[in-house]
Amino acid sequence: MLILDKDFRVLTANTPFYNNFQVEPKDTENKIVYKLGNGQWNIPDLKRLLENILPKNTFFKGFEVAHNFPIIGRKVMILNARQIHFNKEDLEAQKFPSIILLAIEDITEMIQIADTLASHTFKLEEKFTSQTKKLEKYMKKLEKEINGLKK
Repeated sequence: MLILDKDFRVLTANTPFYNNFQVEPKDTENKIVYKLGNGQWNIPDLKRLLENILPKNTFFKGFEVAHNFPIIGRKVMILNARQIHFNKEDLEAQKFPSIILLAIEDITEMIQIADTLASHTFKLEEKFTSQTKKLEKYMKKLEKEINGLKK
């Protein structure tokens, strides 16, 4: 999870973010989110979604990102983001700046499991189809033999 200011600068991140992406706070905090790492977060659609949050008072959820990271490899993630709202009086008094919460869920393992399951299902369907065809042939052969015995 990242907390961004109005200029999309990372104010802070949670420990799982640092652990999962194997980065340090010094390499993350006070950096514009689009410039993190090797620019892997500089995604036009993500940029458009994030840049609409504050001016349009909107949010997004379920935005999928897949990327090959240099150290941690391929990751598939679901991103959700929204403005953190404070009470109106505090905002008017400018006690709190406008901030965005960007939640990142790593679904790489789920995708891999789903792919494995789909592969196994496909193989089972192939075997089932093959066995069904063999059984149909055998039944036709038996029918011919039975019909031959009836004559």
